[in-house]
Amino acid sequence: MPDIKVTPLGAGQDVGRSCILVSIGGKNIMLDCGMHMGYNDDRRFPDFSYITQNGRLTEFLDCVIISHFHLDHCGALPYMSEMVGYDGPIYMTHPTKAICPILLEDFRKITVDKKGETNFFTSQMIKDCMKKVVPLNLHQTIQVDEELEIKAYYAGHVLGAAMFQIKVGLESVVYTGDYNMTPDRHLGAAWIDKCRPDILISESTYATTIRDSKRCRERDFLKKVHETVERGGKVLIPVFALGRAQELCILLETFWERMNLKAPIYFSTGLTEKANHYYKLFITWTNQKIRKTFVQRNMFEFKHIKAFDRSYADNPGPMVVFATPGMLHAGQSLQIFKKWAGNEKNMVIMPGYCVQGTVGHKILNGQKKLEMEGRATLDVKLQVEYMSFSAHADAKGIMQLIRMAEPRNMLLVHGEAKKMEFLKDKIEQEFSISCYMPANGETTTVVTNPSVPVDISLNLLKREMALGGPLPDAKRPRTMHGTLIMKDNSLRLVSPEQALKELGLSEHQLRFTCRVQLHDPHSDTDTLGRIYTHLKSILKSYSIQHVPDGTVIVESIVIKVTSSAEEPNLKVILLSWSYQDEELGSFLSTLLKKGLPS
Repeated sequence: MPDIKVTPLGAGQDVGRSCILVSIGGKNIMLDCGMHMGYNDDRRFPDFSYITQNGRLTEFLDCVIISHFHLDHCGALPYMSEMVGYDGPIYMTHPTKAICPILLEDFRKITVDKKGETNFFTSQMIKDCMKKVVPLNLHQTIQVDEELEIKAYYAGHVLGAAMFQIKVGLESVVYTGDYNMTPDRHLGAAWIDKCRPDILISESTYATTIRDSKRCRERDFLKKVHETVERGGKVLIPVFALGRAQELCILLETFWERMNLKAPIYFSTGLTEKANHYYKLFITWTNQKIRKTFVQRNMFEFKHIKAFDRSYADNPGPMVVFATPGMLHAGQSLQIFKKWAGNEKNMVIMPGYCVQGTVGHKILNGQKKLEMEGRATLDVKLQVEYMSFSAHADAKGIMQLIRMAEPRNMLLVHGEAKKMEFLKDKIEQEFSISCYMPANGETTTVVTNPSVPVDISLNLLKREMALGGPLPDAKRPRTMHGTLIMKDNSLRLVSPEQALKELGLSEHQLRFTCRVQLHDPHSDTDTLGRIYTHLKSILKSYSIQHVPDGTVIVESIVIKVTSSAEEPNLKVILLSWSYQDEELGSFLSTLLKKGLPS
């Protein structure tokens, strides 16, 4: 039986470093190629030695697909393609292709230029890697080679994020990447058609969470920011440059306008100016409201939000600062946090998920003393708030996607093991499908049962309908009798007459015969009469004839009785029937073997 193999090299029972290998119909596909925010050693990148111990990856992979531009999904791409070695196609959407190199270069600068790490990819490697990228549009089917095709669906989450359907022949897998089933202030909700894949590979970051209403969360966020600013405190909001940042900017911009507030709002520069530029460029990927208002006023040109200079962090008085990155593991957000952490008037609002090992994760778990580089400790006195403006699907959203796509099997990645376990049980209970959650380096094998499509001739369908059977129902299988013709790799079911005509063949009649021995003291004619009466009493709905030439006929079945002069009481009953009445013929021979009623 054909099967599909799925092996996570990253994001197996873990968040971060997404990299999933799929083997389907003899093709090998790598889904995402991310880095882990919580590590600075070899564990930062996926372990590609799983694919091959030495040499390049090109001959082992048919293609690489990147779902969106977040570094935990694309951060290892230049390392994989330029340092390990891969020359095949890398597929991603147009916005992902535009934004990915900016984030990769920023990540490289922090790691190499600021931290002085070696054994890392260079700016040139990022450029060379991006030359291998093949951009695609939503709902566009791309033929990777003769057998392998891929198609992208809208995933919400961040600008350009897509879910991918991978198809080889009749087998298919859908990979969600990160997705969001509820629209937010700048993007729509994820959508996929009822494609019924063999496996749906879904993220499960918030596997056990059902989030409260978005409106309540937004009100709460604005209230906390407002109160802090009113009492003269500073608010730090660590964000990743794209996605949540734009959503929260739109939220604060409209609130400041409405309340006529004067406290400055800043955004750490560079990256975000570029980011907003790309949002304007790819306006079609945003939601309906932004597209409508874009004509009168660009939602991404902010009146109250100004570019941030690092000297502003020491300015007295209230302010709100958006700074990157979002988990406080490096960069400007961490610098500002160190300056403001000692004042209880200040506040840090963490708007999304933080990976274990990051400063964000530590302070969310209530750590009040942090060990920084150079053995220095930092006292955390400012207020720490967590508000999920995360653009990931929650448990309800994941269930909603399963209802949409109707997969035959489910596989969870990009989540914590305990939470996955809970969701796995829920999915298996509710949908009666198998759900898997492999760890990194563990392979899940799913046996597929591909259905073979067959065209049915209209005449055959009409004939079936005329026979008065139940009306065709798409969800109920039914038996059809006909002749199967295979031509040019396609199958058709037609009536036998049509098949004979098309193939220029003459019909042969095939009949089955069977002998049944029976002890009966009556004459041959009387025995036949008794058989006729017996069958009449049992087969009430069939036409049964007693013909003068000494035969009984039931449908196409002919019954005769003979005996020899030596043993006149031992009757030999001959039955003969055509293949259409195979069932009835077998039934009659079994019935007559039991003898006749006395």
